Amino acid sequence: MVSVTAVIGLAAMLAAALLTALVRKFALARGVLDIPNRRSSHNQATPRGGGIAIVVSVTVALLFLAARGSLPRELLLALVGGGIAVAAVGFADDRYTVGAGPRLVIHFLAAAWAVYWLGGLESVRVGADVVHLGWAGSVLATLGIVWFLNLFNFMDGIDGIAACEAIFIAAAGALLSRGSDGVAPVAWVFAASCAGFLPWNWPPAKIFMGDVGSGYLGYVLAVLGLGAAHQHAAAPWTWLILSAVFLLDASVTLIRRLLRGDRVYEAHRSHAYQWLARRWGTHRRVTLAMLLVDMLWLLPCAVFATLRPSLAALTASLALALVLALAVLAGSGRREAPGRPTAR
Repeated sequence: MVSVTAVIGLAAMLAAALLTALVRKFALARGVLDIPNRRSSHNQATPRGGGIAIVVSVTVALLFLAARGSLPRELLLALVGGGIAVAAVGFADDRYTVGAGPRLVIHFLAAAWAVYWLGGLESVRVGADVVHLGWAGSVLATLGIVWFLNLFNFMDGIDGIAACEAIFIAAAGALLSRGSDGVAPVAWVFAASCAGFLPWNWPPAKIFMGDVGSGYLGYVLAVLGLGAAHQHAAAPWTWLILSAVFLLDASVTLIRRLLRGDRVYEAHRSHAYQWLARRWGTHRRVTLAMLLVDMLWLLPCAVFATLRPSLAALTASLALALVLALAVLAGSGRREAPGRPTAR
């Protein structure tokens, strides 16, 4: 028997695909294009803003889930209220360019909104013990949501990579969060919506998701991880493992750029995935390589951490250590030489 969640997910996937086609048509007609420059990883003008199709399809699907009692009110409000705010400022930035300051204010307000409705990171399991974080958990949760939604923006630099990573994290998180109130059905529907968008964004991309999509993806995943953490003390380690590729590439790159005094708010092409795209001359191969790391290394580690909560912290350390080594070897944060070619 097909579940209602599966039906809603299928509808969300089809809606995202159709809406993306409409957004692309609108963007081409209105000249809403991403024009290549020396910091771009693409070499031809491409419509942008396709992520709004994911935002709309997910939001409508969430309302259907809530109507049938599969989504708690607190999680619904956290996802819809903060998610729309993040998407709106991303949409404004795609169209008119918004300064980093106003964007961060909205991001922090959205994160605080989610923490208000869900609570902070109350506890985390370390070995056989459960560590209670108190008020510090709310601070960590707020900062974590803001960083995660921004790192998704940073990592959305080549065709297909952000949508594929969102599908992986959400689908795996849904599988491992069964029993978490509302998290699993939302994660499945979210993954389905991203899958509907992916064919339009697969290399060579016919449309980019833009900030309206990338920030929204990061926000939803961070909030889902926080929701899962309220049900299982080992869940923070599980979601950390699943997010390791994006988390470490973005974090290492930012730290290295800060240490050498770069203007971190300026566009650049020094993430590991960008180095690999130039080295291999293709976006597709980089995106597939990321998925191989996700499926062959991170997913088994996340499954093990879920099954053995007392070893979750240790498993996360080992899982992240390998990804960290790969990111550094691939070039995370390495200074870019001028005149590097783009790739498709």
